[in-house]
Amino acid sequence: MASDHQTTTVTCDGERFALFDLQRLSAGRGTPLPYCLRALLENLLRGAGRYREAEAAVEAVLGWDGEPGGTPLPLTVDRVVLPDSSGLPALMDLAALRDIVVARGGAAERVDPEVQVDLVIDHSLIVDRAGSPDAADFNERREIERNAERYRFFKWAQQAFRTLRVVPPGRGIIHQVHLEYLAQVVGQETREGQDWLFPELVLGGDSHTPTVNALGILAWGVGGIEAEAAMLGRPYILPMPRVVGVRLEGSTKSGVTTTDLVLAITQRLRAVGVVGAFVEFFGEAVDALPVPQRATLANMAPEYGATVGYFPIDAQTLAYLHESGRDAAQVERVERYARAAGLFREAGAPEASYSEVVAIDLGAVEPCIAGPHRPDQLVPLSRIEDSFRDAGFGGENCPADGQLAIAAITSCTNTANPLVMVAAGLLARKARARGMTPPSWVKTSLAPGSRVVTRYLSNAGLLADLEGLGFHVVGYGCTTCSGKSGEIAEELSEAARDDGTVLAAVLSGNRNFDMRIHPEIRTNYLASPPLVVAFALAGTINLDMARDPLGEDETGAPVYLRDLWPSEAEIEAALAETSDPALYREMYGDLFEGTEPWRALDAPQGPLFEWDEGSSYIRRPPFFELGDAAGPPDRIESARALCLLGDSVTTDHVTPSAMITLSSAAGAYLASLGVPAKAFNSYTQRRGNHEVMARATFSNKGLRNFIPGVEKGGCTLGPAGTEQPICEAAAAYAGAGIPVIVLAGKHYGMGSSRDWAAKGPALLGVRAVLAESFERIHRSNLIGMGILPLVFEAAGGWRALGLDGSESFTLSGLREGISEDLPIAVTAKHPEGRTVDFTVRASLASQSERDLLAEGGIFPAVLRAFAGAPISETPLRRNGSA
Repeated sequence: MASDHQTTTVTCDGERFALFDLQRLSAGRGTPLPYCLRALLENLLRGAGRYREAEAAVEAVLGWDGEPGGTPLPLTVDRVVLPDSSGLPALMDLAALRDIVVARGGAAERVDPEVQVDLVIDHSLIVDRAGSPDAADFNERREIERNAERYRFFKWAQQAFRTLRVVPPGRGIIHQVHLEYLAQVVGQETREGQDWLFPELVLGGDSHTPTVNALGILAWGVGGIEAEAAMLGRPYILPMPRVVGVRLEGSTKSGVTTTDLVLAITQRLRAVGVVGAFVEFFGEAVDALPVPQRATLANMAPEYGATVGYFPIDAQTLAYLHESGRDAAQVERVERYARAAGLFREAGAPEASYSEVVAIDLGAVEPCIAGPHRPDQLVPLSRIEDSFRDAGFGGENCPADGQLAIAAITSCTNTANPLVMVAAGLLARKARARGMTPPSWVKTSLAPGSRVVTRYLSNAGLLADLEGLGFHVVGYGCTTCSGKSGEIAEELSEAARDDGTVLAAVLSGNRNFDMRIHPEIRTNYLASPPLVVAFALAGTINLDMARDPLGEDETGAPVYLRDLWPSEAEIEAALAETSDPALYREMYGDLFEGTEPWRALDAPQGPLFEWDEGSSYIRRPPFFELGDAAGPPDRIESARALCLLGDSVTTDHVTPSAMITLSSAAGAYLASLGVPAKAFNSYTQRRGNHEVMARATFSNKGLRNFIPGVEKGGCTLGPAGTEQPICEAAAAYAGAGIPVIVLAGKHYGMGSSRDWAAKGPALLGVRAVLAESFERIHRSNLIGMGILPLVFEAAGGWRALGLDGSESFTLSGLREGISEDLPIAVTAKHPEGRTVDFTVRASLASQSERDLLAEGGIFPAVLRAFAGAPISETPLRRNGSA
């Protein structure tokens, strides 16, 4: 328990609460700690006495000098939020663990989340129908039909696990629902008879969990494997972070949206290099930035590579909590707690100490989009044609290239921001007044992040204007941004397949990686909602929006973007319809009830789930029986490279989320079970079947394998030297007793926090990934699955070493290299006889990660804790041995 000098009390709504006085505790520092580190400090103070490293971590934070690494920080997780895509495998793993515990004589209820878990079903909606008034109803009913097995599992889990709440489908996107309703900002608990207040620390099973950093909540995305550990009460071990302060200065020009700003910041911070860092925004411009606009910037933290994009609690936080219908007592508790604890940022507060400060002038930001393949590929509107040609597309010989197949207002990035949604509606209104409509081949859709958006757009009269251009609501879920865009116009599909026409998509999302949006669309651009409407009118990406008309009005006169762009006065007038606290309270009053089709679903009851071996959706996961509980061997002998990959390989490349096709290995497997092709669904919805996901691993046709002789995406050379799908080659290597590894370049594992991007390779037998660098979440997932993340010590990686992937690789001294952070020797022997000797190091951030690898990963560790100890013991409690 903390000493008296660390604590104080505050009275809220007549109740007295204890809290840690962070301001007094850190008063001896010359410059203030960043607010995000103050929140970490509070968390560590709560953990003192529970975790053995906590007290040393407290001293390390108090003495922080801007350098990352050093003492690991064991953090207490207060809540876990999960989308259904990562929530399904996590809960299935817990259900499988219950089976094992019961089989060994224990009670099923011993396996139960120890923290509040909120699961939002939002990743299963497919845009089967768009551009019609009945689109939402049709798509939501199809969603229930497709996913009935999965949804019955969720309904079982809700009654089986005491701390689990399930938000049914059709309610909104997880991050917007979190921002608008679920987030409390300040939590409370009773310890030793005393009521305490504390700032929430939240882990999410989706990489865009930092959206709620806009409220002053420390929250970030983790893989499903780490989420499972947190659910079971294990501390989350964080290396001491580097904290980059981003000073926002000035004000944006007229016509520049928050989306333009976040795309510019994404490019800038990617160039600076903030992978794994905490980013904290400050400066005079922050004082005037409302929470919905902050959420747009925080949401994109994974795209600029940061763990969080943090905004401290301030007056804007309180204003948003009130506007979004939070209870007055909650708003009071947040303010009084944050001020008393030293977590409230006043306007003009002294600048904190940071590892590095990056200044960004909002006035220098221009209207822009990002693409065609990554969120950090910034393109000014006047250079879109050049960007398209620079990527190798378009030109006089390919006039059809750049035709727009999809224009989607979608994703948590923007739909939580009324400013850009209202701007889109006003632009649509002006276009309708000129008699304009998008060309017939453009698939237009609107997928709001919550039902609040639909209501305020309707109240402002703007929903009808969007619908007039085909932007009808298609449902409430993560759709186009995660590859569930549905079918495109048949004539465009044929042109892409038969003629090689390069199609384009524009969406107001956060991800535009190769093959993510649609398998037949090769270029994808991120843009603000009003620009999505503008591109839909043009019907092509291949134009200069500063110079070229979007189309013609009903009189035949050209219409330019400048003719349709709404004024700031028009936007401000329409925004008045969006800040009604009563509207939020009404829309969230029945959040957990669900629609009639959801309520009508029968679900199993009881503490154990009854697995159906004939199911193509829900199969008992094998991970507690997979792998070596003794950890990695000291030597891997004569391993072969399954893949030789370049830079910026994403988790979409490793395990896709798009629709399953009959020509794929996963499709062939489903067909063998008698599943008709029209019922294959997407990979996201099949994550409860490890047989599907093993076949999906490395199957993305956009994945380029540089091993000589490999021509097709998703293929490699098998033991016989012939080209075949990677899953088949892995099985052949396993049958021959040959271990396999993966070689890659920089930023391996970008993108979604997808545990299957590590689980899949584990099922294929991958023992190690050798890369120039790793993205944070994916690196942690690999460790969780017992796969070694190894970094080339030689600059330039496999290219500089002259490797081509045809070699056999022997890795020596693995155990000492892992435990002592020493170089690991690798010998690569080419088929022609020459050898290359080089070294790698294990990419591990803490002793806890070393310990986890030594245990063989999270599944052997958890199984040992639950089933290896006497059943009467309560495992994984927050104590010194955790």
